[in-house]
Amino acid sequence: MDKQFYIKRIYEECAEDDGYRVLVDRLWPRGVSKKEAWLDDWLKEIAPSTELRKWFDHDHDKFKEFQNRYKEELTQKEKVVDHLLNVAK
Repeated sequence: MDKQFYIKRIYEECAEDDGYRVLVDRLWPRGVSKKEAWLDDWLKEIAPSTELRKWFDHDHDKFKEFQNRYKEELTQKEKVVDHLLNVAK
């Protein structure tokens, strides 16, 4: 049985039931030490590209198109995506 993916902000406290913790972001978050983060992996390679993030600019009207463009970017990162999917099994 495959496991679920849950989204949690890095600034939230870790919990015992968090499971395998992965940071998907190109930049390390400010004010969080690597020890405090309790991460199992940092997959910056599959975070949205800088260009895509800048284009989106947290504009909710662009979210659907952002999703489509991000999914397209992920098709170019098959090895890293496969790694994450294998961890979930």
